[in-house]
Amino acid sequence: VIGASRRPNSIGWQILHNLLQHGFKGPVYPVNPTATSIHSIAAYPSVRDIPGLVDLAIIAVPAERVLEAARECVDANVRGLVVISAGFKEIGGGGVAREQELLQLLEGTAIRMVGPNCMGVINTHDSVQLDATFAPAMPPPGPMAFMSQSGAMGLSILDYAESLGIGLSMFVSLGNKADVSGNDLLEYWRDDPNTELILMYMESFGNPVKFVELCQQITTQKPVFIVKSGHTGAGARAAASHTGALAQTALATDALITQAGAIRAEKVQDLFDLAMAFSNQPLPAGNRVAIVTNAGGPGIILADACEDNGLNVTPLSPDTEEKLRSRLPDEASVRNPVDLIASATAQSYEFAVKTVLGDPNVDAAIAAFVPPLGIQTQEVAEAIVEANALHPNKPLLTVLMGREGLPAGLAELREAKVPGYLFPESAARALGSMWRYASRGKRRKGRTVSFEVDDDTVAAIIDGTLADNRLKLSEPDVLRVLEAYGIAVVKWTFISHEGQTSLATAAAQAAKKVGRPVALKIVSPDIVHKTDVGGVVLGVESDTQIQRAVRSMVKSVSEGALAAKKKTKGKRTQGGPHSNSEPKIEGVLIQQMAQTGRETIVGVTRVPRVGPMMMFGLGGIYVEVVKDVVLRLCPLRDTDAEEMVRGVKMYRLLEGIRGEPPRDLEALKEVILRVAQLAERHPRIAELDINPLVSLDDGAIAVDARIQLESD
Repeated sequence: VIGASRRPNSIGWQILHNLLQHGFKGPVYPVNPTATSIHSIAAYPSVRDIPGLVDLAIIAVPAERVLEAARECVDANVRGLVVISAGFKEIGGGGVAREQELLQLLEGTAIRMVGPNCMGVINTHDSVQLDATFAPAMPPPGPMAFMSQSGAMGLSILDYAESLGIGLSMFVSLGNKADVSGNDLLEYWRDDPNTELILMYMESFGNPVKFVELCQQITTQKPVFIVKSGHTGAGARAAASHTGALAQTALATDALITQAGAIRAEKVQDLFDLAMAFSNQPLPAGNRVAIVTNAGGPGIILADACEDNGLNVTPLSPDTEEKLRSRLPDEASVRNPVDLIASATAQSYEFAVKTVLGDPNVDAAIAAFVPPLGIQTQEVAEAIVEANALHPNKPLLTVLMGREGLPAGLAELREAKVPGYLFPESAARALGSMWRYASRGKRRKGRTVSFEVDDDTVAAIIDGTLADNRLKLSEPDVLRVLEAYGIAVVKWTFISHEGQTSLATAAAQAAKKVGRPVALKIVSPDIVHKTDVGGVVLGVESDTQIQRAVRSMVKSVSEGALAAKKKTKGKRTQGGPHSNSEPKIEGVLIQQMAQTGRETIVGVTRVPRVGPMMMFGLGGIYVEVVKDVVLRLCPLRDTDAEEMVRGVKMYRLLEGIRGEPPRDLEALKEVILRVAQLAERHPRIAELDINPLVSLDDGAIAVDARIQLESD
């Protein structure tokens, strides 16, 4: 311990104290140049003076002395470092350079480093028993490994784990993640036989793609739970598309975690709620749950919470209901949820829980108890434990409500490994997560699909756009890109402004070839949302209507763009080279009106350090308001595309309701996979939206789209 101190309650004192207090199985060497002994152990002026090999050096000295201490560790062939000291990248300025210098010192050596700016590491295994932190509490041994990027959160986590009696195999506070990262820990814990669950508090993804790959491997064997604060780094670039805007939200974080197969918890408390359930009970074979309670209100709340979490509050079999009726009072309800009424005794609970768990229609149960007068919570907890012992293959969770409820029965539940919660929603959320994790194992792995496409045409269009010093493809070029990739688009033609004596007259003539009624859209490199400036007219038929509409659009676009310019004066725009003047009108796009169908959106945005991120959702102009979308990282398998389509909240609209025909879901999946292939093969595409992509009962057809390129 470099920086071991005689001063009580200092970090250097506490770390050495914890190592000794919690029985570390190896020798401990205090390093302090001004002390001969600390905690009655001989101290050394330098790590170089320690006899024999040092496996791990804990550095807890002021930031300006860390480099010197680390250099001594290199000279002494120390195998690993945990740098507790703060004052590095997290403070900016000189701290960034100091951290870089530290990393350069370790380059070319076999030394790995945790930190800097961390609170240390713990290993509870019998052969190690290492508490190299300055936390006041050491959790009991158990099957869960925990990583925290925040030291302050780490302190709270360890304290919470101890209070709940939740055992950890290891704990690592990563701090700045200068060397050892969350992905490194995942890789290690994947193969660690003492770790059965992995819990993570994360503030950033260092290498998101590797994180997804590792988690996908791990979660086939071990669950991974994550509390993630903040969003991805996508917000570093202003977005010109709905997909780009939504990829900057928490939806992107959810997408990463979901695709990785991990389970996201909103709060640290939720993380431990999940850990209690997964570490103590078997996974359910299905989602059919029975509820036993002694009060109607909690039963209703539990039933609603179960349904919200994908669980089915299943009808009990007639035999089960008859058996319950034979022993319960007439006032009790023997239907699921089973209400034992307020007079229920511990014996009633044992009988009822045992009976519903024995029902072949039930995969899991939740027992909820509100303490009435005269009945001890401890006795009910013991009764529930007895019922659980008779059905060890079905998960049982408990809710002990009231101020004294959970504390009074916690010891009995904890000893028998029955999870106990204060609130119904917590139990339902935990059991729902158990079912979703269990059902992932039954999911088809999926396959990568490749399509025959015209990549040469796409590359030529992109090259031509960049050669014109533009980053936004024109609407006609966007439609050509989609056609080159086998994506159906509505019948269309383009009338150029240049060389035409009358744009309005030419548009009326061209509309005859497309088929009326038609949609008219102004084409301009300076306009992102055409509807905002009157650049779109729908459903026009006659020559007179078309000519009038074209003249009106040209006028509206000019006036609307100038008004928008005044409103956003001084702000950065997303337009092309004419953004600071009247918009350049290149022509009019004429499209046949699309068939009636369900509007959806398919898009992709390129997220820094992540790569292409796909989006599917319900489309239209309110995409960013409604946010009924699902995101996934490329590359996609066919199962990913299927999950995206089925994952939107309004999925039932696509299945067909109230006499509407079901939409062609296979066509939607194919468009998603074709756009994913387009994004992977053409990395200069920064953002792409097809909105709306009209989902029909036979096929899907693109009506409008935009593509934004990345500058070199």
